[in-house]
Amino acid sequence: MKHLFIVNPKAGGKDCSDDVRRQVLAALRDSSDDWEVYVTKGPMDAADRIRAEVADGKELRVYACGGDGTFNECVCGAALLPNVAVCPYPTGTGNDFCRMFGEEKDLYRDLEALIAGSVHPIDVIDCNGRYSVNICSVGIDARIGTDVHKYSGLPVVGGATGYVVSAVVNVFKGINRTMRVHCGEYSSEGGYALIAACNGRFYGGGFNPSLHARPDDGILEIYIVPEVNIFTLARLIGKYASGQADSLPRHILHLRATEISIDFDEDNVVNIDGEALFARQVTMKLIPGGLNLIVPRGMHFFEDASR
Repeated sequence: MKHLFIVNPKAGGKDCSDDVRRQVLAALRDSSDDWEVYVTKGPMDAADRIRAEVADGKELRVYACGGDGTFNECVCGAALLPNVAVCPYPTGTGNDFCRMFGEEKDLYRDLEALIAGSVHPIDVIDCNGRYSVNICSVGIDARIGTDVHKYSGLPVVGGATGYVVSAVVNVFKGINRTMRVHCGEYSSEGGYALIAACNGRFYGGGFNPSLHARPDDGILEIYIVPEVNIFTLARLIGKYASGQADSLPRHILHLRATEISIDFDEDNVVNIDGEALFARQVTMKLIPGGLNLIVPRGMHFFEDASR
C-alpha cells in the first residue's frame, strides 16, 4: 500500500509541503509502507495524479493537504475506484466537509490517526461529470461564493469582508433566476433564489442548511428556495444558515431524493464543494458508496446513525 500526500501549494496562502513532509516522516517512521508528498501544479492536477498512480491497480491511500478545493480534486480522482481511499488533511482556509463531524472534526488534523484509520464507503454526487461529497448548489449563494475572489484581494477588502461585498453586488444584480426544476414528482418552472443538494452539512464557510444530512445514507437532502425579494431573503438567510430551514416551509421546500436536474436560460454558476462549474443544464445524481473515505482512528460518527 502507498500513502500519497497531495499538497496544494496555494491553500491557506502558503506552500506547506515542507511541513507536511516533516509530519509524514514522523508519522511513518516505523512503517514499511511506501509514501510520497506530491505538490500540485495546477487545477485538477491532483485528480490526474491519483488516476495515474493506480493505473496498475495497486492500493492507494490519498491525503488531501489543503482546503475543500484540494479535497474535491482528490475526490474527483478517487471516485468509483475500489482500490483508492481518500480523506482531507486540512491545511487550507476552508474545511466545510470536516465540520459535519462536530467535536470529532479535529481528528482529521491528526496525521497518525488518519494513517491508522479505517475505510468507510460514502456516497458521491455526480454533477455533470464532476464529483462532490458535500454540497452542490445553484443560485445566489453560488454566485456570491464564486465572486468572492474578485473582491477579497482589494486593498481595503479582505477575509470575510470579501463575502459581504460579493453578497451586496450579487443581490444588486438580482437574487432570482429562471429555472426549470425536475426532482422526482416535483417539476416546476419559475424564479428561484437558490437550490442546494446536500450530501454533507456545511458549505460556504459555515452555512448549515441541513442538520441531518449523512454522506452514507443514500439520500440527498435538497433545499429549494423559490423566488423571494430582498426583504424575505434577509429574514430567511439566518435560519437557513443555522440549520432551521425546515422551520420555514412557506419559503423553503425540502425534498429527499437521489437526483435533481435544473435547466437555465443561459450559463449559470454551479457550486461543487466550493468549486465553480458553468452550465445551462445541470444534473446532480447520487452514487451510493461511490467513494472510500479514510476515517481517522477514534472517530465514532459512522457508528451512530442518529448523529
